Amino acid sequence: MAVTQDDKELLAIYRKTETREQGFTLIIRKYQERLYWHVRRLVIDHEDANDVLQNVFIKVWKNLEGFREDAQLYTWLYKIATNECLTFLEQQKKKHAVSLTDVETGLSNKLKADTQFDPNKLEWKLQKAILQLPEKQRIVFNLRYYEEMPYEQMSKILDTSEGALKASYHHAVKKIEEFIKNG
Repeated sequence: MAVTQDDKELLAIYRKTETREQGFTLIIRKYQERLYWHVRRLVIDHEDANDVLQNVFIKVWKNLEGFREDAQLYTWLYKIATNECLTFLEQQKKKHAVSLTDVETGLSNKLKADTQFDPNKLEWKLQKAILQLPEKQRIVFNLRYYEEMPYEQMSKILDTSEGALKASYHHAVKKIEEFIKNG
């Protein structure tokens, strides 16, 4: 069931004590799929994505009351999701006492293990290319390419200047083009 209310209406429902849980459920329904795919593109594995997303919604529940609306709800949610992904990837590095390169290799192996994986299809080549990017460039590329997120909004999520984000995206695109051309 699609959520028809805008964010202000959802927050108003959430802020009333008697409809708080209903408001939170509507917010989850509205953004769950988009957030899932954002998380999944960063952590690759479905189970890991579900775990991270669950942590995202726990944080949202704990902090939504203090949300001041100086940013859009969508931007705030993506910031939490992005930070949770970075925390998860950092924990993976520490847990396995491996370098980021090893974590990326592990992510690449998870991608190859996917039953839908066909290395000859362009979308899989794109996914493999994205995994070769440094973490920051991968996040910027995913937000811009898949989410079509404006740089202004991205800068609020990532606490980075629009110019730096444009440069990261440009470098990411060049690396992906090179990977696909030579891979």
